[in-house]
Amino acid sequence: MYQILEKKVLSETVKLMKIKAPLVAKKAQPGQFIILRIDEKGERIPLTIADFDRKKGTITIIFLEVGKTTKQLGTLNVGDSIENFVGPLGLPSEVKKYGTVVCVGGGVGIAPLYPIVKSLKEAGNYVISILGAKTESLLLLEKEIHGFSDEFYIATDDGSKGHKGFVSDVLQQVINKHKVDMVMAIGPIIMMKVVSDLTRKYNIKTLVSLNPIMVDGTGMCGGCRVSVDGKTKFACVDGPEFDGHKVDYENLMLRNRRFMHEEGEACKLAGVQ
Repeated sequence: MYQILEKKVLSETVKLMKIKAPLVAKKAQPGQFIILRIDEKGERIPLTIADFDRKKGTITIIFLEVGKTTKQLGTLNVGDSIENFVGPLGLPSEVKKYGTVVCVGGGVGIAPLYPIVKSLKEAGNYVISILGAKTESLLLLEKEIHGFSDEFYIATDDGSKGHKGFVSDVLQQVINKHKVDMVMAIGPIIMMKVVSDLTRKYNIKTLVSLNPIMVDGTGMCGGCRVSVDGKTKFACVDGPEFDGHKVDYENLMLRNRRFMHEEGEACKLAGVQ
């Protein structure tokens, strides 16, 4: 069993938890994820590692309450335990000195961006961070990411903080100002697509972190397959990071909507609307 040591309510539907998982924390690296199961009758869901502390043996997860399991997870409190907590899974981020790196995070995608920003800065890069959300109250980890950024920008759809508009607007301004060597983008699929379309025009290396529907996390079920450069890849073992210029985003969006009806029915049955 994996005990919840800390819980924070970041917004009405976004929660942060620190989980006691020393063996996972010992091996965790930026860009990787875990798969958890709340109880023996629960489903397995993937969540990207938002932070880790090897000394304390903790893994930080940040999740949006969107389906049955995440809503159920959100009802747990400090002292409660999770049945299974498997990881670290996936390939870690390729952290090295690129030069000038722009890290773009949107919505809950800001959470897994944090350890990547931190590692890229520690590797000697000039790090420019752009965070985006629908409104100011949904922005995550501003202080933490700002602390490892040489330049820091915010964009909100409603203009409640920073630039009124999209992260891609700010990215365009940054590209006009700097010679950018690499872009890392994590967030909604449409956001990653728009960012990749923009950077393709300038031939800027772009990586995106994909979080498709996943079951076992070891490449056996095939549920997380994605099309990259016309080839089938599995996000759990080949990713989760891929060349943003080669991802078939239309196929990814279609696959991610596949079980929306069933998820809604599961929430009704579980009483976690």
